[in-house]
Amino acid sequence: MEATLDHAVLAIPAERAGFWRRLAAAIIDGIVIGIVEAIVAAVIGRAAGYGIGFVFGAAYFTFFHGRTGQSPGDAALGLKVIDFRGGTVQPIGYARALFRWFISLFSGVVILIGYLWMLWDPEKQTWHDKAAGSVVVRTDDL
Repeated sequence: MEATLDHAVLAIPAERAGFWRRLAAAIIDGIVIGIVEAIVAAVIGRAAGYGIGFVFGAAYFTFFHGRTGQSPGDAALGLKVIDFRGGTVQPIGYARALFRWFISLFSGVVILIGYLWMLWDPEKQTWHDKAAGSVVVRTDDL
């Protein structure tokens, strides 16, 4: 397993995205999702707004990270979620993107430790990055 990780690290020369840049991208994406949720809540009701917002969030990150590796927030800050397992700069695909989004919920539930994990991880991976076999890189290095 260690040899596989070393191979993947060598195959991805891009600099890993830092905490503050990833946080800013998440805030942008949160605003987009929040606007959709607020509109639905105003039209249908608050409970439906939360439910639709939850589903929209899953679809949003699954689509963007699965297809291009970049949500609008990521693109605005020059970030991309790429395949770490295969050591490529390719997006992770829809199934892994959905799995990554789902695990990101757990990353946040445990006092955000799953997100903060990147601060001491050598590859700057969060729990959901590790689970999905992804890494977030800066696009200016690709």
